[in-house]
Amino acid sequence: MSVGHTGITTPATARPVVWCEDGVDCGIRGLLDRLGDKWSVLVVVELARGVRRFRELQRAVPGISQRMLTLTVRRLERDGLVSRTVHPTVPPQVDYELTPVGHSLTHLVRAMVDWSYDHHDSILASRQDWDAANPDSDIR
Repeated sequence: MSVGHTGITTPATARPVVWCEDGVDCGIRGLLDRLGDKWSVLVVVELARGVRRFRELQRAVPGISQRMLTLTVRRLERDGLVSRTVHPTVPPQVDYELTPVGHSLTHLVRAMVDWSYDHHDSILASRQDWDAANPDSDIR
């Protein structure tokens, strides 16, 4: 393999993990953009436990700012994963919950959590070996 080679080599008969017909947007990029951000999966995990008010969500996701939580739930709402209910009280109460589509995502999130748990030690060992072999690298 050449120094500049960054592609993945697979047998010619291997079926790709992700495929879309040429020129067709199958949605995977949008999904990865949404779920690959820093906060969305954590919000989905918390909402999988049930309906939450804004402040409950904020306390359950350490480190998230009010602005970032607002953006995150709005994006999830836009994608149809979260529903927002405003109750006519003073001050207004706002509840967030997963939609049926959002709930259908939770088994995939659970699979990622399980995979992470199963491979945690191996990944840490690999990182330590790589860091020891590449002490001048800024990749972390």
